[in-house]
Amino acid sequence: MIITPAEPHDVSKLLAFREEAAAWLRGLGSDQWSRPYPADKLLATIEAGTVFMLRDGHTTAGTITLTPDAEDGLWTDEELAEPAMFVNKLTVAREYAGQNIGGRLLDWAGERAYRAGARWVRLDAWTTNEALQRYYIAQGFTHVRTVREGSAVNGGPRVSGWLAQRAARPADHGFTDCTPAPARLPFAA
Repeated sequence: MIITPAEPHDVSKLLAFREEAAAWLRGLGSDQWSRPYPADKLLATIEAGTVFMLRDGHTTAGTITLTPDAEDGLWTDEELAEPAMFVNKLTVAREYAGQNIGGRLLDWAGERAYRAGARWVRLDAWTTNEALQRYYIAQGFTHVRTVREGSAVNGGPRVSGWLAQRAARPADHGFTDCTPAPARLPFAA
């Protein structure tokens, strides 16, 4: 499997991934991702070079967003002073479930963050999805705190404020990385 930067034509695939994941989560009793994500915001993240696609031949097996930009209102000024990158929208196609694709994508993100000079890989997870929170803990993340104040990127109240982090580090994720080298974080040594 190879990891490549997402391209503008991937927007429809990414939106379909989100709908597939939302339907699966609904079946588990979660309201996660039940609100549509604006296509224009998704396109902006693709154009910024922060969205990556995991491809298995002609099939997209998963996607991850890795950005140096934190969502407003989640992390303290002290935390934001530390070199970190932020994982968003990690999604694995249902046909690839149970193969540790998500864990390997998190390892890839941690390695890319490390190469950019980050100390931390951070994320915010759905506040009410305790199974997802346990998953991230099992992947080596440490819960920092839960933020409930504020509003969501796609409107309405904040729903994704369970904050966690783990050290950025080299990893053996097993993917062929076809992405350009990450830009060094501005405050990275």
